[in-house]
Amino acid sequence: MRTLYHFWISPGCRKVRLALDEKGLKFGLQIEKPWERRPNLLARNPAGEVPILVDENGAVIADCQAICEYLEETYEDVPLMPKDPIERAEVRRLVAWFDHKFYREVTDNLVDEKVMKRLTKSGTPNTAAIRAGHHNIHYHLEYITYLVERRSWLAGEEYGLADIAAAAQLSSVDYLGDVPWDQHPAAKVWYSRAKSRPSFRGILGDNLPGMPAPKHYADLDF
Repeated sequence: MRTLYHFWISPGCRKVRLALDEKGLKFGLQIEKPWERRPNLLARNPAGEVPILVDENGAVIADCQAICEYLEETYEDVPLMPKDPIERAEVRRLVAWFDHKFYREVTDNLVDEKVMKRLTKSGTPNTAAIRAGHHNIHYHLEYITYLVERRSWLAGEEYGLADIAAAAQLSSVDYLGDVPWDQHPAAKVWYSRAKSRPSFRGILGDNLPGMPAPKHYADLDF
């Protein structure tokens, strides 16, 4: 059985879940709390981080982008990247934008401060960081607007890995109700299209114990 070791709110884990579902690959989910640093986790990934994919062939792959690249190269029937090298480079650029820049400027300041500190009991939320996250997200939503006003999807005419990376980050923040969708209608339309895809159903059904999602979170017509 193909198994993904993950944690609910992690955008990197959500990115891999979306990629697996888009490719029609069946998998089981195993919750892993990275801060517990279980020996089995460290044996699979010495970095002590999720996601980790254990494929049906026994291969163990860690890191969300490494997993997505592996899936793309191994299961080619449903491609998530274009064939053209220049177009592929654009997808990789945008994936890095959301995996790193968006995460650093938004997700880390909101999800990690509000959720992970509570779960790991590692201190009180940093209000300055939260303010920065609320400020920075407007810049990223404006950039999404810029892209979708010129393309059907973020990287081009087809839904793919760039959209998955962006939607994974935004879904984590949206779980907290911290995305100002009404101020960015074009980005909201793009996200509504993304989360209406069947691959999103599992993520929209996520429920953090003691931390319910806002009502609009799973609403496709929010």
